Amino acid sequence: MAEVIDSCDADIVALQEVDVGRMRTGAADQAQDIARHLGMMPHFHAALTIQEEQYGDAILTRRPSRLMGAGPLPGLSARPKLEPRGALWISVETGGTALQVINTHFGLNRNERLRQAETVLGAEWLGHPECRNPVVLVGDFNAVPRSRAYRRLAQHLSEAARLAGNSDPGATYPSRMPLLRIDHAFLRGAVTVRSVTSIRTPLTRVASDHLPLLLELELTPLPQEDIQPTKTVRCR
Repeated sequence: MAEVIDSCDADIVALQEVDVGRMRTGAADQAQDIARHLGMMPHFHAALTIQEEQYGDAILTRRPSRLMGAGPLPGLSARPKLEPRGALWISVETGGTALQVINTHFGLNRNERLRQAETVLGAEWLGHPECRNPVVLVGDFNAVPRSRAYRRLAQHLSEAARLAGNSDPGATYPSRMPLLRIDHAFLRGAVTVRSVTSIRTPLTRVASDHLPLLLELELTPLPQEDIQPTKTVRCR
């Protein structure tokens, strides 16, 4: 995973299904380990905690950043055994601009995903007064573009691929034979999208069951600031 991220030369990295202290991955702290390898600062939120084992989402960055929010997303009361889901929000200083980055991982049930989309759009996340533009919402939404959850988000946000003039940057799942585009990046505010690409290499096909989605973004700087592109990669 670290090799894949390093090859993308990313400034900001959003990860899902990250293990911390889990026996299945040798009790490793994957967020810390990958960040240390890349020389980045990790932010982690555990969507699931079982005794000492944690599992959730992470954002890594080499730019100055601060944690703004982290918490659970709703499931379905009639389906209490659904896997817990969450979101993580940080503010990243880049090119004289504070970029708000929210990383999430939606559920597998379509009604669950719709509730989660409504929550992310609500007062605790995108509707929070501190969540000022520009904003990037990235993650594994488990939702294709025709789904209700995707269309609900697209009512309020712009999908990066469409802003780049690339309505199909490529399927991301499963990585060995990609058929579905379920990993997305949504934007709000003064952000120019240079490119959006799913990265297909022999290494990305074995590093994860999803292909990474690479965005190259240009932020409008404050007056008298130089424009600095920021690359964001979503991997899991």
